Order: sequence, then structure tokens, then C-alpha cells
Amino acid sequence: MSLQEKLQNLASENTGLAVSISLNTHRTFPENQQDEIVLKNLIREAENRVIDEYGKRPAAGVLEKLEKLEGKINHQYNLDSLHIFLSNETEEIIKSTWKSRDNLVEVDEKFSVRPLIKAVGRVQEYLILLLAQSGTKLYEAMNDAIITEIHEEGFPFPQNPFYITSAEVRSDAKQVDNQIKEYFNRIDKAVVEIHKKTGMEVIVISTSDNYTKLLEVADLPAIYIGHDNKNYSEAEEHHIVEQAYEIIKEKQKEDRKAAIEEVKEAVSQGMVLTDLHEIYQAALDGRGELLIIHQDFEQPVRLTDDRSFEYAEDSKEPGVVDDIVSIISWEVLSKNGKVHFTTQEELLDLGKIVLKTRY
Repeated sequence: MSLQEKLQNLASENTGLAVSISLNTHRTFPENQQDEIVLKNLIREAENRVIDEYGKRPAAGVLEKLEKLEGKINHQYNLDSLHIFLSNETEEIIKSTWKSRDNLVEVDEKFSVRPLIKAVGRVQEYLILLLAQSGTKLYEAMNDAIITEIHEEGFPFPQNPFYITSAEVRSDAKQVDNQIKEYFNRIDKAVVEIHKKTGMEVIVISTSDNYTKLLEVADLPAIYIGHDNKNYSEAEEHHIVEQAYEIIKEKQKEDRKAAIEEVKEAVSQGMVLTDLHEIYQAALDGRGELLIIHQDFEQPVRLTDDRSFEYAEDSKEPGVVDDIVSIISWEVLSKNGKVHFTTQEELLDLGKIVLKTRY
């Protein structure tokens, strides 16, 4: 099941008792040993809150799952954060490459899917073109992991068949250049066909000179969204994807910055809301086009009816929604709006949470 499908299922569940646990974790030993201790403490906190708010007998199923939870997680394979969702019907454990805003427990009527919305927003599938005259490969990647090597449309390409063997002709720089471009032109046409099938954009790993030549012959140069000028022809796949993913992360950061500028430009048109009550109601009505939240912002509330709430000081009090941001962000995303979580300070000119509306 994809992360998007898990998000959909968790956000749609409304069982009356939903426990959400999030914590930052570590990929390496011995740092990941402390993750086990942090999780144990969060589980104890969750148990206490569930008992206080619901009672032992009504919450017996969830308490049993909490009791068995530690034994189901191997911390040797931790990523950067861990998110756990428990109810009578559901048990979902999700590891993420994105940091959590804190180590925390949330006990509400619905799951707090905020970290999954952030993760889904930053999941990117793309292609990596390992371009060299000695041979060219194409990979499908997702974030910092290679999914598969492409074996269609001629990939992997063998070494340049147009290599000039005559020493006399090789001295003609223009002719050599043309032969290289012919090889790259064939590769480009194959990449374009893969792009048409998948919709994925391409990161190119090659020398700067080869990348320049590729763009000169490219039918759709816009699909090539980034380049690293080191040649990793002999490198292992994990080195290649690490380098490509740095480009993807930088592009995502630029996209978030552009989203902030888009919201700022919409202020003069009266299309931007910064009041949390107004944002909540607009999100419920499907008016949310673009929601941007500062990573550290959260707000516990007590719902007074279907469309309004009052602020709460203590998120752990019975009947308090731990974080209204989780509800708002899902309402926007599920109604075809865009959601960004960011640490970029440019957002604070407007506030810690802003919504550009459709009308």
C-alpha cells in the first residue's frame, strides 16, 4: 500500500479513540539505541492518557496494542522519524525520511495525520540518467532510493557506436562533436518516450560537457530538471541516488519558496486568510487552494460545534483536539488543495499558518 493510500485510510477513520505517536529517530548505531528508550516513554505516556480519558475497559483493545508495540519495531532499520497509529481496528507503523516536529503523543477521536501529509508532499518519483559515452543507464527513483533500473526503449545503452576510430578524423573537433551529439540524441528520444509513459522528470549525472551537449539536442529540454557534474559511471547505485536526491531536495525547497511568494502576491487580491478560525472554515468548505504552515506551529483546540472551536492551553486535557493543524491540512489536501510545511522564515512575514483561497 502506498503512503498516499495509508494517509487516506488513516484520515478517513473515525473510531472515537485514535492514538498517534511520532518521534525523531536515528539511522545509525549507537544513536538509534536511544530511540528505543524514547519510544518506551512515549508508549507509557500514551497508555496513561488513554486510561485517563477513556478508561481501561473501553480502551482495552488499544491498550493491548500499546503493550505489544515495542516488540514489533526493529530500531536497527530506523530512518529519520517514526509514526505509529493505533485504534481498535488499526495498527500502522510508518518510518519516514523527514524529521518530526517533536517527540509526541496525540490521543483524539481521529488520527493526527499531519506528519504523513508532510511526507506525501515531499515524496517525489523521478528518473536518473547516468550519461556517459562509455554507456548510459536510466533509473527510476523515489526520494533517496532507486526503485529499479529501466530496461526498455533501448536502455541500458551500450557505449557510443559512433566513436571515430580514424586518428585523422578524430582531430576534426566539429565532426567528433557531431558524433557525440548523435549518440545523445538517440538517448534523449528514448528518455522522452519513458517520460511520456511515466510523467517523471529527469536528473542527469554526467560531465558538464556531456550535459551541455544533451540539452543542445534534447526534444524536451524542460524534462531535465537538474544535473550533477561528477561522472559516476563506475559508482554504486546508492552514491548516484544520494547525489540526485540532493538536487531534488533543493528543488523542493525552491518550490516552497515560490509557494510563499504566490501567497504574498495574493494578499492584495483579498485571497489570503491568516486567522485560524477563518482558515478552518474555508478548509471545511473546500475553498483552500494553497496552505502553508511553519513546521513548529501547532494549536490545541476544543471543538464547540462542527465549524468552530475555542483555543485550549493543555493539549492533554480530555476533549481537546491536540492539534487543529492536522485537521485543517487534511481538509485542504483531500479537497485537491496543496499543503506545504516549511521552516523558511519568509513565511513569518504573513504568520505561522496562511491559506490562499480559491475564491
